[in-house]
This record gives sequence, C-alpha cells and structure tokens, in this order.
Amino acid sequence: MTEQERILQHTLQCIRPADEEAVRAARKYADSLAKPPGSLGQLEEIAAKLAGITGRIKNEIKKTRITVLAADNGVCSEGVSSAPQRVTAEQAVNMTRGITGMAALAAEFGCEVQVTDVGIATPYICDTIRNAKIRRGTGNLLRGRAMSREEVLSALCTGISLAEEAKRDGICALGVGEMGIGNTTSSSAVLAVLTGKPVRELTGRGGGLTDAAYERKRCVIEEALRFHHPDPADVIGVLGCVGGLDLAAMCGVFLGCAALRLPAVADGFISVTAALCAAYLAPAVRDVLFLSHVSAEPGYAAAREALGLPAYLLLDLRLGEGSGCPLAFQVLKAACAMMRNMATFEEARIDDRYLAEIRAQEERP
Repeated sequence: MTEQERILQHTLQCIRPADEEAVRAARKYADSLAKPPGSLGQLEEIAAKLAGITGRIKNEIKKTRITVLAADNGVCSEGVSSAPQRVTAEQAVNMTRGITGMAALAAEFGCEVQVTDVGIATPYICDTIRNAKIRRGTGNLLRGRAMSREEVLSALCTGISLAEEAKRDGICALGVGEMGIGNTTSSSAVLAVLTGKPVRELTGRGGGLTDAAYERKRCVIEEALRFHHPDPADVIGVLGCVGGLDLAAMCGVFLGCAALRLPAVADGFISVTAALCAAYLAPAVRDVLFLSHVSAEPGYAAAREALGLPAYLLLDLRLGEGSGCPLAFQVLKAACAMMRNMATFEEARIDDRYLAEIRAQEERP
C-alpha cells in the first residue's frame, strides 16, 4: 500500500455517522423554543444536523473559509468551453485579490478565501496561491485517461490535508469551490457514470456556449464514456478516466471534513458532483454536508437527488467558484442563533399546553 492509499484508507475509516442522540436532543430543544412546532423550517433541521456533527445542542459558526481548488482540463482542446484556458489562472489570481464574484461575497461576510493550485496549466505569478500542482492540467478525456490512478490519489490527499488544516486553524464551517475552465464537461461525465443518467439530461452550457458548441460538448462526453466505459463502482477509476484534478481534490476535502466532523458546504454543480463522489466512497459524508444553493446547471438536480439532501437557496446562481458558500454560511449562522438566543416557552413564561394536540398529531406514524 502506498502512502497516499494509506492516508485515504485511514480517512475513510475515521468517517462515522452523525451522533443521533445529539440530533434527537437538538430537535427536542428546538421544539421547546417559544414558537409553533417546526415554524422555523430548515433552520431547525440545520441546527439538528450541526448537533449531529459536533455532539452539542448549541453551536456557533464564528470562523469560515472557502477553499478553492484550481485546475485545467485537457478536454478544452475539443471546443467544449467558450472561455480560453488562460482564464483559469487569471481568475485564480483574481480570487486572491478579492475581485471575483465569490471573493467579493466572501469579503462582505468576513469569510477567508484559500486558493490552491492542483493543476493550472497556464504560468502565472502569485505568491498567495498555494502550489500543490500535481500536473499542468488533465489529459484530454476524449483521447485517453484524464489522470492516472496515482494522480487521483494525490489530489484526494491534497484535499484531505486542506480539511485537516482548516480544522487546525479553528474553521467552524468549510466551503468548497473551484476554478477550472472546462470542468462542467468533466463533472457531467463523472455524474453520468455515477448516476447512470443520460449525458444529455445532465449536461448544461456551463459558462455559455453556442448551440453548435453545446452539441459538441454533449457528443464529446458521450464518446468519452463509450471509449473508457468506466466502472461506476470504482469512484477513483471514474475520476481517473473522465474527471478533473479540481474535482478529485474537492472530493478529498469533503472526505477530510467528514473524518474530522467539520461542517462542509458545497457550492454548485462541480462542487456537488465532488461531494457525491465522496459520498459514494463513504456514505456518512452526507452527515456533515450542507448544499448551499440550487444551481441552474441541469445536472445539479440529479446530483442533489443522489445525495438526498436539501439545498437552502434558490437564486439561479451558476457562477461556481464557491460563490454560494458565503451565503449559506449566513443560513447556518441563523440556525445557530435560533438555538442560542431564542427563549424556551418556560423562559418566555408562555403556557404551551395549547400545543399538546398539535404535537401529539405530529408524533403519530
């Protein structure tokens, strides 16, 4: 067993399901708050889920970070993207300058931004981007493997190490974003394998494509899947055949968060596809995972359905970068504020016996 295989195996072994006793206690406490039962909706479910992660009924999200994995995709040479490949490097640099969409939102809400290069192809100069480059972009998935199995493992371990670093730094919730021209193509390919759904149902226009380029994109993915015929039971093999370095590293972040019981927030289509990869490797990843928003990309719905989790915001976002994460952090903070600051019926001096019939009805099977 290689060192990377050992790290992955150890991480998977550390992933445990939610603390169900804490979840039940949090729900019971939420029901005791001075409000109609369930009237704060998903905030109550978020609070219970956070309790299942931390083991505490009352939590606080003080310090947040968005970790962005940046890499290029060799499939861009097939004309599947409207933007030139150099934009990956340019926008990765701009994230560190605080001037991209995600970075502007993060700054407004006091979120840290961390950009890690796991496979940017274009040379750049920026000391604030962490260099964890595995190779300069993936191979063209239509002509051969995107990555070797060893490169996938290296990307996974990079992501795990970023989660470990976040935990050491006192991060309370970690958002996972990406920057990589062409990565909606690789994500659609991976999602098609894992879900068994038709490519044409899952593939969108990404950053924008002409009708001809859009048709080309779908044909490229279909042909690549026929060429590789990846095994959906082998997530690492799927990532190696048709995935991306950013996608694999993001998967590693989600695995690391699950092993460390650190709340992880997924962004849009690429991020949720990476989260699905992690959940296929370790189903209990779902217990630390929060979906920030409903992406406008068509494949998002299939990935969310496969995860079986709700998404909290409906804003028609399709930027990527991790842009949904700083918004979702505020929702998580609201759930925490509810648990910490609301009065119970007893504290508010309200006789709640009038709710007995409603509560009894809800408890019936």
